[in-house]
Formats: sequence, C-alpha cells, structure tokens
Amino acid sequence: MRRWYIELHGIEPFAAARAGDFDALVEVLDPDVVARDDGFGRRPVHIHGAQAVAKLARGGRGAQLHPVLVNGTPGVVITREGRPFVVLVFTVASGKIVEIQGIRNPDRVRRIAAAALPAE
Repeated sequence: MRRWYIELHGIEPFAAARAGDFDALVEVLDPDVVARDDGFGRRPVHIHGAQAVAKLARGGRGAQLHPVLVNGTPGVVITREGRPFVVLVFTVASGKIVEIQGIRNPDRVRRIAAAALPAE
C-alpha cells in the first residue's frame, strides 16, 4: 500500500474524527467495518459498524497519528507526548477500511514504532 493512500484514506479522516468530524472517517469505512484490539490490560474491544467505529476514534487530546506499514499493511502509530501508545492496522478492500486491528501491548507497540517511525 502506498504512503499517499494511507494519508488520504487513513490519517486525515482519523484526525478529523478526533476533532469531531465523523463524516470524514465514515466515508472511508466499510458500513460493516469491525474494530478489535488485543485487550492488553483490559477487556478486548470488538466494535461493529462504521458509525460506532467513528465514535471510537475520538481519542484523547494531544494524540498524533503517524502513517506506517505494519508487515506491509497500512496503519497508524498513535503517539502522545512523542511516545507511541497504540498501533492501528487497517485491512482495506475495494477502497474501504473493512477491519481495524488495535495493538495496545506496550512491547509490541514499541517494536512496531521503532521499526516504522523515523528516529528522533
């Protein structure tokens, strides 16, 4: 997946959703999108449907999204105060995000971020 595609179809809509513009995110989500996470340290998330997933994207203040490829799959590393805290990996089909896999395990997040983000 080319970096421009990630920026066009992943980053801007998620940033807009965090600011409250859910329509921008819903445009790139398949109506039946599924979002899951590894549940590290808490109950695993399993959310179905574009509207519900868009509402989930309302992350905390100061979060920054960085486009990455995770094993060749488009995604984002989300950082707070410069530190990675979650990775989202997107499955894309027919131009829509059909699945989002969240990774919260701190060791996995650090490994992915170290491999995918430029060194500061």
